[in-house]
Amino acid sequence: MGRNYEAAVMSGGFIGFMLGTTANAMAVMRALAERYGPAPRAFLVAPIVGAFFIDFTNAIIITLFINVLA
Repeated sequence: MGRNYEAAVMSGGFIGFMLGTTANAMAVMRALAERYGPAPRAFLVAPIVGAFFIDFTNAIIITLFINVLA
């Protein structure tokens, strides 16, 4: 990611993902941006990764396991 402010905000977003959802990531990043200033690249990258890759992949994996175990 790098060693700058954008990377720090993206890391905050990653922590939000680990708390559960993309919404948590956005809340953590918003709190950082309100306190320390804007980070537009982080707000572009984190929702795309969270919404498209993680959420859709989880839905496919859960559906697959339900069908296999049923």
